[in-house]
Amino acid sequence: MQQQIYEVSQINEYLKLRFEEDEFLSAVFIRGEISNYKLYPSGHHYFSLKDANGAIRCVMFKGNAFRLRFRPENGMKVIAFGRISVFPRDGAYQLYCADMTPDGIGDLHVAFEQLKAKLQAQGLFSQERKKPLPKFPHRIAIVTSSAGAALRDMLRILRKRYPLCEVKLLAVRVQGEEAPGEIAAAIRYANRFRVADLIITGRGGGSIEDLWAFNDERVAYAIAESEIPVISAVGHEPDVTISDFVADLRAATPSNAAELAVPDQLELRQQLDAKRSLLLTLMQKKLKQERQAVSSLASARSLRSPINYLNDQRLRLDYTHRRLGAASTALLNQNREQFVRLTAKLDAMSPLKVLGRGYSVTLKENGQLVKSVKAVKCGDSLTVRMSDGKLTAQVQEVFE
Repeated sequence: MQQQIYEVSQINEYLKLRFEEDEFLSAVFIRGEISNYKLYPSGHHYFSLKDANGAIRCVMFKGNAFRLRFRPENGMKVIAFGRISVFPRDGAYQLYCADMTPDGIGDLHVAFEQLKAKLQAQGLFSQERKKPLPKFPHRIAIVTSSAGAALRDMLRILRKRYPLCEVKLLAVRVQGEEAPGEIAAAIRYANRFRVADLIITGRGGGSIEDLWAFNDERVAYAIAESEIPVISAVGHEPDVTISDFVADLRAATPSNAAELAVPDQLELRQQLDAKRSLLLTLMQKKLKQERQAVSSLASARSLRSPINYLNDQRLRLDYTHRRLGAASTALLNQNREQFVRLTAKLDAMSPLKVLGRGYSVTLKENGQLVKSVKAVKCGDSLTVRMSDGKLTAQVQEVFE
């Protein structure tokens, strides 16, 4: 039996395929120390992660590295997230790093990344499912703490920018074990009773532990299921939570959420003034055109001398009347001549003319015309029609 021989590249491609089919290797967190770190002009990051007993090569491409909130350095302990696969050219496996955080954040970050990956796989972050915000909201429900500074900032900005909007506060705890359940319940309450046409949920800044209620799975599903558009406004601009990914719009801060939720009344007034000026200009232009039209009509001969105009129309009417009369007479004569010709033709072809010359027409009892002796037999009654009447006869004998 001949042993099959493979090319090196075939083996490498086979190993790459086996690595990529392994679900465990498709999304893995690795803790280690950075070494051999290099940032290439292309923007890609190349490094190794090592511990006391081993090392693994890693690469983070520019698109993923752009989201890093720190600059990696040799000797830094980190937690890297990504997939492990084989690079066919070298035949070496490596970690294709999608995200990385300094070690020390602990289990919270791992839980955050795991939930983020789970919800992303379910399509909750998809741009297609995000709902547009109402341009002019009538009622806004704010789901936050009643004692926080974030609420006061939002109320101040909403009142200043768009006082026509009614604001309803759904007070909840935004920190602690009870907070996620209260936030999710408030969002569902707002949807069930349609208390608003826009929801803002969030809180002021804090540590990752303080903001953790907005990284809870229950809050994420409540936002995703909301039929009312939701703005997530958690912490300060660098802070990112799961609710930011799921919400229809992410605001950098609670104050920014209030700015995004409603239009600015000053800008609306400016737009209305501009439209008023445009409308006034168009009306003046229209009036000018109508005045010109009236002036043109006033200078028309029919208005300056209506009697002369009427006399001209009378002459035109008489001329038209004469033409119509002549045309009608000619048409009538033409039709009369045609009628006489057709009548003569019809009279010449009339069967009565033939009967007048001594011919007759023989009919059977059912009125059928007798054209051949084969159509009758002895004893049949026949009707013979002539020019001045008809008679009834009986067949005595048939000769062919």
